[in-house]
Amino acid sequence: MTEEVHSSTHPPLPPTTEDSWYSRLRLLRSRRVGPVSFRRLLVEHGSAQNALEALPRMARTAGIAGYEICPAGVVDTEVTAAKAAKARLLCFDDPRYPPALSLLKSAPPLLWGIGDPQLLTRPMIAIVGARNASSLGTRMARRLASDLGAAGYCVVSGLARGIDTAAHLAALETGTIAVLAGGCDVIYPAENASLAERIASQGLLLSEQPMGLTPQARDFPKRNRIIAGLVQAVVVVEAAGRSGSLITARDALDLGREVLAVPGHPFDARAFGCNALIRDGAVLVRHAEDVIAALPPVQGHPDPQPPHSPPAALDQVPQVQTDPARASAPSHPRSPATAPPATLAEALKDVPPPPPEKRNLQETAALHQQILARLGPSPTASDQLMRELDMPPRTFAPIVTELELDGKIDRFPGGMLARSSEDQDKGSQE
Repeated sequence: MTEEVHSSTHPPLPPTTEDSWYSRLRLLRSRRVGPVSFRRLLVEHGSAQNALEALPRMARTAGIAGYEICPAGVVDTEVTAAKAAKARLLCFDDPRYPPALSLLKSAPPLLWGIGDPQLLTRPMIAIVGARNASSLGTRMARRLASDLGAAGYCVVSGLARGIDTAAHLAALETGTIAVLAGGCDVIYPAENASLAERIASQGLLLSEQPMGLTPQARDFPKRNRIIAGLVQAVVVVEAAGRSGSLITARDALDLGREVLAVPGHPFDARAFGCNALIRDGAVLVRHAEDVIAALPPVQGHPDPQPPHSPPAALDQVPQVQTDPARASAPSHPRSPATAPPATLAEALKDVPPPPPEKRNLQETAALHQQILARLGPSPTASDQLMRELDMPPRTFAPIVTELELDGKIDRFPGGMLARSSEDQDKGSQE
């Protein structure tokens, strides 16, 4: 690393083959651009910088007035905060980006991390549960986290009160990752500030959100999908019938991960969710051996308690070359059918880049109305919509992007589309 790099306002990051990480961050922070649309825009336009230049033109074509991409000053402020917090940005093609998470259709293209990114190369297990945990529940979480850590697993949780806190504390020495709903420099709940400091120095704080963002209720399900995407298995220790832990378990099932649960007394409301999971087929957990038996053997960790190496500070993280084949593979073998794609283009090879298409405002409005008329609050498959409209992908894709930028539709994982609640409300008022 040179002095010139150290004195820059931007953190030192690995080079990319497509475009700069700064343009990617600016694209992702632009209005109505989420993880799914981010990847599509990269494929359609070849680079983040090209996509940034195209967004205002696409908005004008859609009749959207006043659309602006994320100002450079906003990204500069975020990067300054990242440097102050000693955070590192992980791009989707960084060798440290966890391969298991990349299989998630809505995987975050960029992640901020404070601490040791090497933990992301370890086999991981999530331990989640109730915030108002019982004393027996917290004891169980501590025992599981300690024993799983000794067996070579990194323990992942959400830094919430109760079970999450107990799991992080017990796994500090062997490795733990806290996935945050807000920015990784914003600790919630505040009472876990001291624990977060210890995780930052001994483990890893991770978030897809902008630095400095205070979490809202809608951000926690997004956080839960990352937890489920990172790990081989999710262990639920205590959970009520409608808890966030069950959302994490559902996400894990959707991804083909193992879901395990600790049983509880039927009269205890905190055991309702776990008992229901076991009834529906989740593995019953009495101790760590039950979890380990349900998973492939841990490879590459001959020492049951691997010595912890202190995380590199932001300025000390060495430059690494992008390796599409991934420098670090998961500890368990994958079948070719589920192997992560080698490149972004390969991952989205079925999405053809549409050629420039000239449409007047009347034609554009008619195409928009055709799509909106067939969408409601429940998600609809985009390929089904294309068949109903008899519309080729090269025409359909840019129109959907225009509607998404205008806030009229919402895009969901799996190619699902729905009319946005704001647009429905506007239509009912009209």
